[in-house]
Amino acid sequence: MVYQRINSNRKIKMSFLELQNITKIYPNGTKAVNETSLNIENGEFVVFVGPSGCGKSTLLRMIAGLEDITNGEISLDGNVINKIDPSERDVAMVFQNYALYPHMSVFNNMSYGLKNRGISKEEINNKVNDVAKLLEIDQLLTRKPSMLSGGQRQRVAMGRAIVRNPKIFLFDEPLSNLDAKLRNQMRLEIKRLQRQMGVTSIFVTHDQTEAMTLGDRIVVINNGVVEQVGTPKEIYSKPNTKFVAEFIGSPQMNLFNCKIENGIAHIADMRINLNNSTNIDDAILGIRPDDILISDNGQHTCVANLVEYLGSDMIIYSKIGDQEFSCKLSSKINLNAGDTFKFDISGTLVHLFDNTTGFRV
Repeated sequence: MVYQRINSNRKIKMSFLELQNITKIYPNGTKAVNETSLNIENGEFVVFVGPSGCGKSTLLRMIAGLEDITNGEISLDGNVINKIDPSERDVAMVFQNYALYPHMSVFNNMSYGLKNRGISKEEINNKVNDVAKLLEIDQLLTRKPSMLSGGQRQRVAMGRAIVRNPKIFLFDEPLSNLDAKLRNQMRLEIKRLQRQMGVTSIFVTHDQTEAMTLGDRIVVINNGVVEQVGTPKEIYSKPNTKFVAEFIGSPQMNLFNCKIENGIAHIADMRINLNNSTNIDDAILGIRPDDILISDNGQHTCVANLVEYLGSDMIIYSKIGDQEFSCKLSSKINLNAGDTFKFDISGTLVHLFDNTTGFRV
């Protein structure tokens, strides 16, 4: 356990990885990461998620030491690592492109880093063989990367990181080059391995499904700023900002421009009772597609402009005034494009945001 002394009578526990006001500004003035602070505990699996170009990979590379830090401080296991060489940080990174040596066998790719650290041949053999069995690639150790499938190459890249027994694993969109079926398989594999080994891990992705299924906590990043940190359930059920509400969830949350007077939200000709006395002139009302309640007794009526069938579910697209929205419901319901349907929106299920600031009300 690492402690930081505050005075002779008091100590506070430090997190395993601490980012304090981390900022990255490139020479052209682009601010990729803006005063980000974050604490990650030992053994935790944290996912950085956000759209392309939001700064999530830059933040990961600063932790690894592959990007210089403009301002701020990074501490790992109680030690400030800002100026420590990447090779000395005791972190292992798995890249999107695998970064395997094409002229080396699987065994040599996995053992290369251990040889550079002066580990004995016997220990290297034991480590590589044990990890290869764990990843079910022990039959591939003599092959070169060109003889492997995409999934097998990904396992080799993971194996190379695991044999180092690092303090922290860093994954930079490692599944983006795989097909959908293999992505699902490898996602489960990474989750299982992380649980089994208990190593602190940070996973970067733009895929909100990967984020929701992998992370103990999710860090939602937008334009270099952390919008929200929380468990998948917290992020989904109580988004802090309009951006998080729109980004997390599939289909995405419906967002309506509205005016709220004495707890009544006005959306075109529709009125929604919020059961409070709120007054907001320029608000955003959010409702998840699966929280819109379709029934023959619904208070509101719309036309299904488009219907998407997704097996057990279907998505209905319609409009309230000039604002589009979607509903998610069972495909057992007989509803086709062009049909009229009735629905209700419960005031207890909506999310309210200030349209000017984007923050939750």
